[in-house]
Formats: sequence, C-alpha cells, structure tokens
Amino acid sequence: MRVLVTGGAGYIGSHVVRQLLARESEVVVVDDLVTGDERRIPGVPVVRADLADTAEMPRLVRALDGVDAVIHFAARKRVDESVLRPEWYYRQNVGGMANLLSAMESAGVDAMVFSSSAAVYGTSEGASIPESAPTEPISPYGQTKLIGERMLTDVAAARAFRSASLRYFNVAGAGSPELGDTAVLNLVPMVFEKLDAGKSPVIFGDDYPTPDGTCIRDYIHVSDLAAAHVAALDAIVEGRIEGNRAYNIGTGAGSSVREMMSAIAEASGIRIEPRIAPRRDGDAAVVVADPSRARDELGWSATRGLRDIVMSAWRSHELLVAGAHG
Repeated sequence: MRVLVTGGAGYIGSHVVRQLLARESEVVVVDDLVTGDERRIPGVPVVRADLADTAEMPRLVRALDGVDAVIHFAARKRVDESVLRPEWYYRQNVGGMANLLSAMESAGVDAMVFSSSAAVYGTSEGASIPESAPTEPISPYGQTKLIGERMLTDVAAARAFRSASLRYFNVAGAGSPELGDTAVLNLVPMVFEKLDAGKSPVIFGDDYPTPDGTCIRDYIHVSDLAAAHVAALDAIVEGRIEGNRAYNIGTGAGSSVREMMSAIAEASGIRIEPRIAPRRDGDAAVVVADPSRARDELGWSATRGLRDIVMSAWRSHELLVAGAHG
C-alpha cells in the first residue's frame, strides 16, 4: 500500500510513518517543516509544501500519483493562537483541507484518515464522552477540526469517498526517545519545562468534585494513537467504513493532575511540590473518552497506561536536554 501522510515529519505524524514502514507500506510525506523535522523520518521522501497555498496544488497532485490513501495531520494546533488569529487558522486548517481534497479528487484518491480532536466537543464533560455528544467547539481551532469533519461528510455524499475522523483526547509520551513532543503546549512538557527551570509546576484548582480535587483527563500514549490511525486505514481499505465515521481515541480511563505530577516525580526522580493556583475559566472537572466505537469497529484499544506515557516522555526529554547541552 502507498500512503501519503501530510504533516508526517511532526510529533504524531512521524510515529504513524514509522508504524506504516514497519509493516512495509510505501510512504511519502508532505510537510511544510515549520514544526516538523525530517530527521524523525530518515529515508522517507518529503515533499515540502504548504497545503493552504493553492499555488502548491500541482505539486500536491503529483505527490498523490499512485497513492492509495491519505492520512492528514498537517494543521495549526494551538488553541490560544487560534483565538488571537482566527482568520489565519481558518485559512490554514480549512483552506488546507479544501486544497488537499481537491488534489485527491484530481489524483483519483478516495480514502482519508483525518486528524481531528476532542476539541470538537467544546464544553462537554464526563467520565465517558461518546461520539454522539454535542459538537460545539469553543475555539477557532476546534471549529476548524469540526468543519474538516463536515467537509469529509459532504465529499462522501457527493462521490465515492471514505474517511475516518479520529478525535484525539490528551496525547503524550514517545514511541522512541528521538520522537518526543518538543512543543511545550500540553501538561507533560509544561511540567518538564518548569522542572528544568527549577520552578514549581502549577495546578490550576484543587477544589474540583474529583477524588483529589484536581481535574481528570484521558491521556493516551502517542504509539497507541498511531496504531489507531493504522487500524482506521485498514478499516477504510477493507470496506468496513462508509462515508465519514468519527472515532474517539482515548483510553476510557482518566488520570488527575495530581496523579500526573506523581508519575512525573517517579519518572524523573525529582521531588515535585506543585503550586496551587485558582481555577482557569472553562476547565471541566472530568473529560474522559468513551472509546468503545473504535474498539468495536476498528478492533483498536489503547494498551499503555500513565506510567508508560510518562516514562517514555521523560526519556525523550532527557535526550533533548542532553542534545541541547552537547
């Protein structure tokens, strides 16, 4: 099978590329390399292109020649940035999707796995959020992901096209040390950054209605997430998915912020004394996926727990720090 992976030099994309290569798929990557790094995927052909630039369309169509399916990661993904630059986020994420779908139509490629997000659920909360939960994003970033899903649904209604939209919950960890998350956007790398600076990590609110008073989230290991993409790809190619189908990708089990801090302390060997700050506006007490649809329809389930996530993330962080000082 020949697969084109947009954003394949990035954190999640590179994990998927490596899993595809391990099963002897032929892979080509399209990436603008703004946040991606070719060193993550040595030996894989990379077409450097910005999907949101319509002038790149001919190159994109050529890259799709002979491709059986697309896995689409390439997008901007900072919620705070999307609030400050909404027009640019729509141009990048929605415009990029539109250009990619047009190029796929020109090249005769009719299958896609789409990197969506649990951000499509907006303020939905609970210990088992299903795909049928209301989709009311509260940020331009979340809106662009939901619009991407709706575009896929509309394309599938217009022509023979099959896709899966994977709604990620909280992704962390590393499949190997050199593939770690280098962006300080999520809880685990944010805590690491504080520890590097000799500062106390911050817990925003310890008075939530949870066992230890801190927020609970569903953390999934990036290697499990990568395996979900491969499982969805197989389901599409084998004809088990029609139209566009959404899937929650999480463990179905939540971990609190305090539990995460304890796991990081164990992995790093550093005593952590977090500073308690007031709650942040909009933070729900519990946000955990119901991943049963992915289990039942894709045959996929997460296999790694919190300790695996944090230990792998810390090993990757140590490698990054050693490289910075070496």
